[in-house]
Amino acid sequence: MTSTSWRTAGVSINRTSRDQYTQVLKISYDQLRPGDLVFWADNPADPSSIYHVAMWVGDGKIIEAKSAGKPVQISSMRWSGTMPYAGRP
Repeated sequence: MTSTSWRTAGVSINRTSRDQYTQVLKISYDQLRPGDLVFWADNPADPSSIYHVAMWVGDGKIIEAKSAGKPVQISSMRWSGTMPYAGRP
């Protein structure tokens, strides 16, 4: 979902959450703007353990596809398990 959204805006980013994390500019959470990416990991100190990415929409909300085949939905931000930095393509 995130790579398709950014491709529509003319920005090419990799498909997987782990690859996206290595590719994006790391930003602090206090710099989040709509469209920035937020990543979750089993071990936030280890980028190879990233298992999910969502897009920040603002006002404490993200848009995400919780799993393959599920509809995209807007959810409240979950801070537990997030990587130390968000990303900006």
